[in-house]
Amino acid sequence: MPSVTQRALTVAVVGATGVVGRTMVQALVERGFPMGELRLLASARSAGTRLAIEGQTFQVGEASAEAFDGVDIAIFSAGGDASRELAPVAVARGATVVDNSSAWRMEAAVPLIVSQVNPEDGAWHEGIIANPNCSTMQLVPVLMALRDGPGLERVIVDTYQSVSGTGGRAIAELETQIRAHVAGEPKEASVYPYPIAFNALPQIDVFLDNGYTKEEWKVVAESRKILHLPDLRVSCTAVRVPVFVSHSEAVHVETREPVTPQEARDLFAAVAGVIVQDDPASEVYPIATSAAGRDEVFVGRVRQDPSIPDGRGLAFWVVSDNLRKGAATNAVEIAEVLVANDWVKAASRRDGAAGGGPR
Repeated sequence: MPSVTQRALTVAVVGATGVVGRTMVQALVERGFPMGELRLLASARSAGTRLAIEGQTFQVGEASAEAFDGVDIAIFSAGGDASRELAPVAVARGATVVDNSSAWRMEAAVPLIVSQVNPEDGAWHEGIIANPNCSTMQLVPVLMALRDGPGLERVIVDTYQSVSGTGGRAIAELETQIRAHVAGEPKEASVYPYPIAFNALPQIDVFLDNGYTKEEWKVVAESRKILHLPDLRVSCTAVRVPVFVSHSEAVHVETREPVTPQEARDLFAAVAGVIVQDDPASEVYPIATSAAGRDEVFVGRVRQDPSIPDGRGLAFWVVSDNLRKGAATNAVEIAEVLVANDWVKAASRRDGAAGGGPR
């Protein structure tokens, strides 16, 4: 990250004891973010917890209003209710919030950013920037490549999402169900409607009136906002699968102009943070276990879709670690963009206030 900041920053992580929160702290430390102070915050129930990350021990404080005094950047991963309540409090006390929940994503006045797709939207923030849903996060960098190349007409994506997207309880439940299966015991379900071990559940989050789940509709609405394509035709089916870490996606795209698979591979490979793994003859393609622990988006199985005429159809496979690039790393990358461009303060509070507003 370009080191242009004039001082070390005070950074708070809210929801620091959760799976994503811990990964956020790890990413901040790993990437050498310019911190003078790191405050780990959580609910009153979790306050006092000690976390050991990258050889350092941190004590978790309570996420109260006073905890944000002097904070420059607050990265939230504490759920929508906490974000709705505390993000405005943090902003009022001078912090800029990067929020990982769905609370602010579709607010017109709040930028929704994927670091290598639309970082320029950070210029007009007024204190809150939203981090997209993990399944949207890995999809839009490759869609951007096609948007800027042959153009996009329609996107159909089926997601195969790991249990870590639900949190620590889901990880533990999958482990317990696997052990129960080996022991010949019943598999009990409490996190999901049915046991997830050795299963595939075509429901993530609640169902909406239109028959889609909330998770599926996030992909539709968020992709349009991030790509600045409000009329893009998008459909999604989201499936929970018995994988611990990394989401996988089968993507079918109709483009405006013809594009060959090799042209698409070249476009994908040119995007920062995207790695093409595509040699089916040698069984080389992205898989969840290899993506786990990585910050990149992996794409493969790129092929022509013969159901779309004139060479305007593509099918491909996208995989990424949902805890890292899908949540924590992108949040830290957004913070890096703010620092590198001197956008840490809200646009209206900067010298020579930035203009432009939402696109």
